[in-house]
Amino acid sequence: MTDEQAMWRVQTQDDHLAFAHLVGRWEAPIRRLCARLTGDPHRADDLKQETFARVFEKRKSFQPNARFSTWLWRIALNLCYDELRRISRRGESPLVADENDGNGVGKLATELPAPDTQLAAREEGELVRRALLQLPEIYRVVLVLRHYQSLKLREIAEVLEIPEGTVNSRLAEGLARLTRILEPQFDDLERGLNQNHSSGPAHLRRPTRNGAAPGNLSSPSLRRGLQVKTVNL
Repeated sequence: MTDEQAMWRVQTQDDHLAFAHLVGRWEAPIRRLCARLTGDPHRADDLKQETFARVFEKRKSFQPNARFSTWLWRIALNLCYDELRRISRRGESPLVADENDGNGVGKLATELPAPDTQLAAREEGELVRRALLQLPEIYRVVLVLRHYQSLKLREIAEVLEIPEGTVNSRLAEGLARLTRILEPQFDDLERGLNQNHSSGPAHLRRPTRNGAAPGNLSSPSLRRGLQVKTVNL
C-alpha cells in the first residue's frame, strides 16, 4: 500500500489502520527533521505528535493527486517554524540535538572503534549541530532536507514551493556559512587533540598503520572525514 493509498483510506473512511501505517512509516523521519530544526530532541517528540494529529485533523484537505510526503513535510515544517518563532520571542537558545536521532554524525561517531577517535567524533558532531543551529532558517531548512533527509532538489523545491535554482543557491550559501563557522572550531579541536597526543605517555599512544600520530586531524583522510561529517550534518 502506497502512502497515497493509505491517506485516501484515512480521508474517505477514517481508516485507523491506514493511519497507523503512515505513522509507522514516517514518525522517525519527522522527528529527526524537528530535532534538527529546533535543536531540542524533547520538543521534537511533541512536534512529531502534533504533526500527525494535524494530518488526521486536516485529512479532508489532502488532494488525491498530491504526493503525501510533500504534504507531510509542509505540515511538519510549519509547526517547526511556529516553534522557532516562539523560541525567538522567549529569547531562548535552542538545545543541541541528541546524538542518537538517527543517521548522521552521531551514528558515525559510534561506529569508530578507538576511544580517542570516538571522543573526537562526538566533539566534531556537537560542533556541527551547534553550527547548524546558528544558520538562518532558510539555509538550515534546505541543508536538513537535502543532506539529512536525503530529499532531491526538485522535492525540496516542491515542499518549500520555491524554484529549484533557489534551492541550489540556498544550499551553496548555507554550506559556505557552515564552513566559515566550523573551520576555526575544527582547527581548535585539532590543536587540542594534537597537544594531548604529543604530551601523553608513550605507552598510551596508539600507533597507526602508517605511523602517523593518532587523531591527527590534519591528515588528508581525516580532513575528508570532517567534510563528510559537515555534509551529512
